[in-house]
Amino acid sequence: MIGKLTGTLAEKHPPEVIVDCHGVGYEVQVPMSTFYHLPALGQPVSLLTHFIVREDAQLLYGFGTAQERQAFRALIKVSGVGPRTALSILSGLSADDLAQAVSLQEVGRLVKVPGIGKKTAERLLLELKGKLGDAIATASQPQATSAERADILQALLALGYNDKEANTALKALPPDVGVSEGIKLALKALAK
Repeated sequence: MIGKLTGTLAEKHPPEVIVDCHGVGYEVQVPMSTFYHLPALGQPVSLLTHFIVREDAQLLYGFGTAQERQAFRALIKVSGVGPRTALSILSGLSADDLAQAVSLQEVGRLVKVPGIGKKTAERLLLELKGKLGDAIATASQPQATSAERADILQALLALGYNDKEANTALKALPPDVGVSEGIKLALKALAK
């Protein structure tokens, strides 16, 4: 029903913002990944939205990118995951990181998100496999995630690097690099 809002950012109270569209203020729930990239109060803002109507409320959720909105829509289709949990997941992981976790079936990355236990994480990985991971990963990353890249990522995580550092180093690698050479190059990049 409401697919996009463009207006002036009137208020910011995480995770809610108010977007003033020609005198009408829309309350919009946003993930923290979108919240951090919002302009200052009084500045123009444009958000892609997802509108949910329930018996007791009409709720509007906003996203900075199409990938975030697509990930949110895929998440709320999973049984036991509501809009609040989906926002929490997208606040803890970017849409790209979520897609990578799904395609590599990494339970550990999802369990790090507050409110997500091991069983929920496993259900998410199972139900999103082939839906979210492939769609977002191919749209946002030109190179396919291969078994070699998964091995390199696991090695970096085992060496004590966090997800962000390991993924940054992984993105800088050439597309056809082998596991041992990829680990060497990633370690050199992380040492700088």
